[in-house]
Amino acid sequence: MSKQNIAVTTDCVIFFNKGNQQKLLLVQRNSEPYKGKWALPGGFLEDEETLEAGAKRELQEETGLKIDKIHQLRAFGTPGRDPRGRTISIAFFGEVASEEKVNGADDAFDARWFSLANLPDLAFDHSEIVKEAREKFQKKNNLK
Repeated sequence: MSKQNIAVTTDCVIFFNKGNQQKLLLVQRNSEPYKGKWALPGGFLEDEETLEAGAKRELQEETGLKIDKIHQLRAFGTPGRDPRGRTISIAFFGEVASEEKVNGADDAFDARWFSLANLPDLAFDHSEIVKEAREKFQKKNNLK
């Protein structure tokens, strides 16, 4: 049996909700794979950090957004989800009270809020992650 390195990443699904207006924070990738495509803020976990700390760090590095409270959704690890190799992502979701100003930085070319009703095609398996996070978020907040 060959030894295979498995990478661990975190992804953040950050919502803004005001009345009937529900938005999602996305970043535009600045490198391959999926250069130019929109994705959830996230990236590789560092050796000495917790999952939640890694998620918050990546969110801040890529968008400038700091968030206090995020909730772990679950792990996503379908083989082939990342063309760079076997990668397991721990997804988190959270909410901000206002449409915070964000800027693409680090390995994100751009960052912006998108209406949940009109999302672009997403990189990796991020559409699946968003779908599950949205269901949990709406259930938690009694939204439709």
